[in-house]
Amino acid sequence: MGGGVSSWHAPSQEDFEFSGWFGTTWFNKPMLLAIIGFVGVLAYWLIASRRLKVIPSKAQFFAEYVYDFVRNIGRDMIGPGYRRFTPYLLTLFSFILVSNWFGETFVFMFPTFSRVSYAYAGAILTFLAYVIAGFAKHGLGYLRVALIPSGVPPWLYPVIIPLEFLSSFITRPLTLSVRLFANMFAGHMSIMVFVGGGAALLGWVHNSFYNVTGVFALLFGVAMLCLELFIGFLQAYIFTILAAQYIGSSVGAAH
Repeated sequence: MGGGVSSWHAPSQEDFEFSGWFGTTWFNKPMLLAIIGFVGVLAYWLIASRRLKVIPSKAQFFAEYVYDFVRNIGRDMIGPGYRRFTPYLLTLFSFILVSNWFGETFVFMFPTFSRVSYAYAGAILTFLAYVIAGFAKHGLGYLRVALIPSGVPPWLYPVIIPLEFLSSFITRPLTLSVRLFANMFAGHMSIMVFVGGGAALLGWVHNSFYNVTGVFALLFGVAMLCLELFIGFLQAYIFTILAAQYIGSSVGAAH
C-alpha cells in the first residue's frame, strides 16, 4: 500500500468502545455525552418555562411548539388522562433527539444511543412506565388487560396468554431498544466509512483518480450526515410514539 494511507483502518465495532476516565470503567465519552444531554435538556426546559407571556417571544413559541408536538402524541396514543404522562414523553423525546443530534456533530461525533446499553436503559424506563401505569390503573386486573385481548374465547387462553406475555413484557422493550440502537449505530458507522475513507483517498499521493473519488466520498459523507440528522429526529419521534402507545394500552380498558 502506498501514498501514506496504510495507517488508516476501516471503522469497526472497536470505534464504539471507550476506556474509562479517572480510574473508572464506566465514566467514559458516552457517559459524559449522556450527562451533557440530560443537563442540557433539563436546563432548557427550566429556562423555557420561566416568565411565560401571553404574547410569546420566538423562544417561547418554539418551546411551546415542541411541547404541543409531544403533547399531541400523548393525547392521540393514550387518550383521557394523557396529561400526567406528558412530562415523561417530553423528557424522553427531548433527550433522545438532543443525544442523536449533537452526536452527529464534529465536536462530539458520537451518538449516545449507538451504544446499546443506553438504548436498553430508555426501553427499561418505558417498560416500567407502562407496567406501573397499568397496575396503578387496574390493580392486578392489569394482567388480564395485558394478557387477554377482548373477545378471545377461553379455550384459546393457553395459546394467547404466553404470546401476549412475550409481546407485552419481552418483545416490546427489546424491539424498542434495538430499533433505536441499530439505526444510530449503522448511521454513525456509515458516516465514519465515507468521511474517513474519503479523507484517506483524498490524501493518496500520485493518484488523481483516488483523489477525485475521495472528494465524492466526502461529499456523500456530508449528505449522509444530513440524512442522519433526519433519522435522529425520526428515531426520537418513533421511540416516543411507541412509548405513548404502550402506556395507552396499559391504562386502557382492553386491547
